[in-house]
Amino acid sequence: MKSLGKRATGLRLERMRASPRYRVTDQGEGFHNVHPIEPGLRDRTERPSLSDFLCSEGRRTPGAPLPSANPLDAWLKPAGSGLRATWLGHSTVMIEIDGLRVLTDPVWGKRASPSQLAGPKRFQPVPLALNALPPLDAVVISHDHYDHLDMATVKELVALQRVPFITSLGVGAHLQAWGVPPERIVELDWWEHWQHPAAELRIHAAPSQHFSGRSLNDRNATLWSSLVIETPEHRVFFSGDTGLTSEYAAIRERFGPFDLVMLEVGAFHPSWGDIHLGPENALKALDHLGGGAFLPVHWGTFSLALHDWDQPAETLLQLAPQHGAQLLMPRLGEAVEPAHGERAAPWWRAADVPAKGRRAKPAAPQDPARLPQRVPWPLD
Repeated sequence: MKSLGKRATGLRLERMRASPRYRVTDQGEGFHNVHPIEPGLRDRTERPSLSDFLCSEGRRTPGAPLPSANPLDAWLKPAGSGLRATWLGHSTVMIEIDGLRVLTDPVWGKRASPSQLAGPKRFQPVPLALNALPPLDAVVISHDHYDHLDMATVKELVALQRVPFITSLGVGAHLQAWGVPPERIVELDWWEHWQHPAAELRIHAAPSQHFSGRSLNDRNATLWSSLVIETPEHRVFFSGDTGLTSEYAAIRERFGPFDLVMLEVGAFHPSWGDIHLGPENALKALDHLGGGAFLPVHWGTFSLALHDWDQPAETLLQLAPQHGAQLLMPRLGEAVEPAHGERAAPWWRAADVPAKGRRAKPAAPQDPARLPQRVPWPLD
């Protein structure tokens, strides 16, 4: 399947092997998290089974479509403050920064899966078609999981725009296999950066605590990163996927303070605490980064965990004031300027139909006795 991507070879692989984050052992080779896991982050005693994932009780998808807006009219006018963000679903955000446009982890596909016939299905469409996007100055891709790197989206973007793709080491092999010209692919190790050739825009790769892979036999074959997007006037932080790590303090020292911080808050579970934040640890990560307007991402689009679909948003709404966090919770497609951020409001409640005890729609097969009791979750 072409959507699985391609493994790095030749000079690309040589550069990967030169990274301090790459190691070769008797068991194999690949990238690894170099920072120790903080105590208490990971609880392996609660690791879910496949039957839990397929047949669990709960509100894992909303009862109705979420409210959204087409952002095209807003995008016609420049941002008064110079910095504006439009959440388009999951981890896809349009960043307008001092007249330039950067798109993060673009996924327009119907499923976060190698197949469009099976796997986690999008329960909320993107507010606008991919071919309606205005000209982009850069696309950033944090890592190669399906909910962050979608083959169909990449192929359509290549056909529509001559935009560079800024990503982590090794991910360029996937992009090139899907038709992205090599000269439009920039692969970064942590603490490396790309400079726009005709504008004062820099994009830096920075640490995160996660993993990678698009099949059962390529785990950690490519690097995962957070990204810093900066101009002389503004700085934006984008977490990609990550667990809580004190490496964020080093990011703050190098690049902070940030005008906008985008952190993943959804698809969390106690047994994944080392590789996903969840809302409580996202607020701690925000503190490590030195604060800044906080736009939560990685929620409201796919059901990738066992918690209620809106639990991340509800938890943040409750806890953010205690942390003194400037929480931005825009509707899908609603362009917001961090400098003019309005008070967060629970707009998502009106869209849901919280039928008590409603069972999430199970996926076949449904007989728990025939399912393996342990699986390599999470898949993102």
